[in-house]
Amino acid sequence: MRLNVDTKDATSSMRISFTDQRLTAHGGLIVWSHFLQQKRFRQELRQLLPHAPTSPNAYDPTDVALGYVGGILCGADKLSRVAWLQSDPALPEVLGIEAVASQSTLSRFFGVFTQKSCGVLSRLHAQAIDALPTRKEGYTLDLDSWALLHEDGHQQGVAVGYTRHGLKPCHRPLIAGLAEAKMIANYWLRSGNTACVNGAAEFIRQTVASLPKHIRCVLVRGDAGFGDASVQEAVESLALNFIFAARLTRRVQALCRHDEASWQATEVAGLAVQEIKLEQPGRRLMVVRQKIAERPQAGGKTLFEMEGYRFQALVTNLPESVEALDVWRRYNGRADLENRIKELGEQFAIKRLCVENFWGTEAMHHLAIAAYNLCVLLQRRLGQLEKCELNTLRWRLFSRAAVWSRTGGKSTLRLAVRGKEPRQWWRDLLAKLTALPNCHAVASLQA
Repeated sequence: MRLNVDTKDATSSMRISFTDQRLTAHGGLIVWSHFLQQKRFRQELRQLLPHAPTSPNAYDPTDVALGYVGGILCGADKLSRVAWLQSDPALPEVLGIEAVASQSTLSRFFGVFTQKSCGVLSRLHAQAIDALPTRKEGYTLDLDSWALLHEDGHQQGVAVGYTRHGLKPCHRPLIAGLAEAKMIANYWLRSGNTACVNGAAEFIRQTVASLPKHIRCVLVRGDAGFGDASVQEAVESLALNFIFAARLTRRVQALCRHDEASWQATEVAGLAVQEIKLEQPGRRLMVVRQKIAERPQAGGKTLFEMEGYRFQALVTNLPESVEALDVWRRYNGRADLENRIKELGEQFAIKRLCVENFWGTEAMHHLAIAAYNLCVLLQRRLGQLEKCELNTLRWRLFSRAAVWSRTGGKSTLRLAVRGKEPRQWWRDLLAKLTALPNCHAVASLQA
């Protein structure tokens, strides 16, 4: 068959035919597969899955899970799109699995998960964090909750709850991340009509208890949704410090109306603070006032009685040696967790991954988060100084055309890389991946 194709100078005819070669559009995932082999991830995953092969012809459950994770890295955001990767004839070889499972097989796989088996699967996050180094200063644990919209609304746990778009059917997950490492430490899926604070105290206790012994958490941060006394007491019972945003109640707003002498200017132009001690020993309440004319980017809320300013309130148990401005600065870093949530939702597909079974949906999310954490560790293994997002990894690394074949009885993957410099970049990357961890970093994936 021939098709006419317009070119710069004229219309040319191109012959269309077919090939039996084992081609893949995702040959760069060989880097991912080798990294998982180094981390012994297959063995860890097999111990945590609640499945056992039901017949000699059934897929290994570990292969089903690895195929699902590989599909996410390829850009699939639904089980049907993961299954579509069956048309890639060499992808199973690259991922080291028997085959990519069908949609029905994937649905049955996630349909058997229960609350108990999801709790076991969540250990993947602690195992990933175990690879992090000890920090003398300790790590900061950030908390957040958000709405996962599901407009069809028939899945278990989907309920009408408050979202940025009004009352909508959704799930409302809880998530905890280690700020300095940009990794996820824990995740709970919850019904959409759940308040932010519901279960948060137990979530914090479980998260801290699951951290490896060499990972020391020193500070917990959260927005106003976690400013409940039960959450604060849970953090203090773990001998940890916290900074939570406080709601601008009438009592707090009364502080905002004091005369200028009550506000303490800071070294930050347009920003002033005032602080009071709370009745409970060791608790401090700080109110931050930012002048919009000087700080148009300021966060917080505008009070009608004080036009031209935005206000924030923070409650903390940090000692008085930590000044109010430093408390505010340390709290501001919490906003970076929003970037993790956005990447998980849009690039690791948590926003769209959902099955009928509630615990199956949570299991899908746990595996997607495990893929996220492993991507962070892969970049650390390659010596990347700055974490890049999955889309960058796809374009620069994973989405590389290749031909799989057997040459001399050995499996061979030929990556489609043209040019001396690009090939040298790939050689350096592969050498770094297979060398001892203290070797030099490869050129940035951000380039």
